[in-house]
Amino acid sequence: MTNLAVFAAGCFWGIEEKFLSTPGVLNTEVGYTGGITNNPSYQDVCSGTTEHAEAVRISFDSDKISFKELVIIFFSIHDPTTLNRQGPDIGTQYRSEIFCLDDDQYLIADAVKRNLNKEMFNGNIVTSVSRAEKFWIAEEYHQKYIRKKKNMIL
Repeated sequence: MTNLAVFAAGCFWGIEEKFLSTPGVLNTEVGYTGGITNNPSYQDVCSGTTEHAEAVRISFDSDKISFKELVIIFFSIHDPTTLNRQGPDIGTQYRSEIFCLDDDQYLIADAVKRNLNKEMFNGNIVTSVSRAEKFWIAEEYHQKYIRKKKNMIL
């Protein structure tokens, strides 16, 4: 069965590639969510005034990978203890957030976060777990960006 999940964990290029390489993930789209501006552009989001996060929307086969497994992967591919920052990228658009599409996703994401916070991160996780909002698809040149760049180099 095909389902969707939405994660924000810094620059969307890297997390998109990591999820695309995950068995059970069928497709990804990068975009913007969680903000106040309708139909934002990359430049709008980078200005820091839209309140949007760079995010990746994942289509996945729940017979092959569960939402819980995706959440665990999400926490393993970025630093969930840095507020509004991943590596050199700084700003609210680079925040760590899980945008849940239903109550089940919310309960799962919150439980995984609480468990990891207790077991591995000493209470330092700053990741937000929230209800999904409108997802605005980013410009075409951002889609599968890392794969496009690899193909240009080859």
